[in-house]
Amino acid sequence: MKHSLLYLLFLCFASVVAQDADKAKQKAIKKANGLVVEANELASSDDFVLAEMEYRKALSEEPQSVVGAYNLGLTYYKEGNFEEALYRNQQAIKNTVSKSEKHKAFHNIGNILMKNEKCREAVEAYKNALRNDPSDNESRYNLALAKDCAKDEKPPEEEDDKDDKDKDKKEDENKKENKDDGQNKENDNNEGDQDKKDGDNENEDNAKPNDEKEDKGEEGDDKKEQEKPQQQPGQMSPQQIKNLLEAMNNEEQKVQEKMNAQKAKGAKVETEKDW
Repeated sequence: MKHSLLYLLFLCFASVVAQDADKAKQKAIKKANGLVVEANELASSDDFVLAEMEYRKALSEEPQSVVGAYNLGLTYYKEGNFEEALYRNQQAIKNTVSKSEKHKAFHNIGNILMKNEKCREAVEAYKNALRNDPSDNESRYNLALAKDCAKDEKPPEEEDDKDDKDKDKKEDENKKENKDDGQNKENDNNEGDQDKKDGDNENEDNAKPNDEKEDKGEEGDDKKEQEKPQQQPGQMSPQQIKNLLEAMNNEEQKVQEKMNAQKAKGAKVETEKDW
């Protein structure tokens, strides 16, 4: 009995809480819708700055407001902010179960992708729009335009292959440059070694004549020594002969002077006449 009573009390409490939550949600939705209406009026007057502020207030009151996200996306599209416009339309699609609302959001997404020149993705967006509303001729017409645009667009696989090829080509060029640098460096080293060898050979060549000159000088000295007359035993040298001749001349001169003095002593001396 107690358990049943407690269960009933819990159900009543949960019902009251749910009702309060529902009332709060309804109040938030109502406030959000009022803000959207005000934002729509501002947007129609091309006052996009204030309109954006009101739409954001509406979404802060009710984050799942489809009309708030969709209309904010339109405002961004008119301002040229395609990135934010794409995000808000995707947000509207996520929060709605209405095919009509999904159709409009997908159609707008297709327009945004065409502005960004993403034709293949735009084709898929228009297809989704037609799935939710096959009777819309505007979406069908835009789909045909997107298909024609996609024909001139390279497939993502080819773009990836091109990027890979460019990357491989760049790597090959880098490897080739590194290889050429290595060969040039090796050639420089070889040239340096050759220059060093040539320098050593030149030094050797320069050294050889000096050695030869020294040898030649020594050989010349030996030759001069050999050319000198060798004094034989028992013979007088030229200098000794010269000294001997000078001594003999001196002796002869002394004898001659002595004889002349004796002759002068015995001869008559003539006196001077006396007037």
